[in-house]
Amino acid sequence: MTLNEDEDVNRIWGNIKHNIQISAKVSINMHEWKQHKPWFDEKCLGFLDQRKRAKMQWVQDPCQSNADNLNSVRREVSRHFRNKKKE
Repeated sequence: MTLNEDEDVNRIWGNIKHNIQISAKVSINMHEWKQHKPWFDEKCLGFLDQRKRAKMQWVQDPCQSNADNLNSVRREVSRHFRNKKKE
């Protein structure tokens, strides 16, 4: 396949990726993932993002205040997930 200057590389990559996914589904009988956690919502994603930011802050600067912040965020996230599961 030759690329002309006016063709969009992202469009071509999208076509290649789509073809690979279709071939994989057909050849290995791949199935779509199901959502196993119906309680998981956008707020939960926000909590996961908050935990990730706290961990990255601690990794970049492993001082005691960042470690304490990470632990408090982890507790808060765990508490939120536990309460969502119970609902």
